[in-house]
Amino acid sequence: MPHRFLLKFLFLGLVCFCSVAVNAQNKTKLKRKDLKRDIALVTNKGTIVLRLSNETPLHRDNFLRLVKAHYYDGVLFHRVINNFMIQAGDPDSKAAPAGKALGEGGPDYVIPAELRPNLFHKKGVLAAAREGDDVNPARASSGSQFYIVQGKKFTDGGLDSLQTNRLKGFKIPADQREVYKTIGGTPHLDRTYTVFGEVVSGLDIVDSIAATPTSKGKDRDRPLEDVVIIRAKLVKRKK
Repeated sequence: MPHRFLLKFLFLGLVCFCSVAVNAQNKTKLKRKDLKRDIALVTNKGTIVLRLSNETPLHRDNFLRLVKAHYYDGVLFHRVINNFMIQAGDPDSKAAPAGKALGEGGPDYVIPAELRPNLFHKKGVLAAAREGDDVNPARASSGSQFYIVQGKKFTDGGLDSLQTNRLKGFKIPADQREVYKTIGGTPHLDRTYTVFGEVVSGLDIVDSIAATPTSKGKDRDRPLEDVVIIRAKLVKRKK
């Protein structure tokens, strides 16, 4: 199953991009109370509520600023793979005609990787898309594209095989193994893509979107019927 999230960037170096990122982000100011808000993605399939992690402040603040700037309003979930993930955040997807291949759009900056061992790819996490290691060895994240993990449940045997064949012998911690066995996820993405939040409401909507029939043409994995983020907004956090 493919898992690379290919995006089109003029990759001039992380330092340069970080500078551009700061300038772009400063256009929308954050208030202290914004850091305690959740984010509602209101889609034509239902509403998904996300909670961002304070352990990944660069990704958190960037996402909050984009939401406040209405960047995601009208954006499609342009790449959907059942039992894997649903991906959105390409501004070129707004009102995109049927059949158009998507996934290369975004702001002209990246976010430095914030890989945290305790933030792993269990079902329902929010993570940042990025270019592959061959052109992006620092594993910097897209400025806007993200995915929500659906994944699948694993057996001990399946996890053992994954450790040997995909994770180069890395041993998945015992507590995380239990999560992958009971809740599910995509463990082969751990330690390589930045996880920066999770779904606190609307996992059924994630499942519904993931089950949407998709194209097998040049716009491969794009839903045949558009799944639209009608509006992304900050909402009061429920305990």
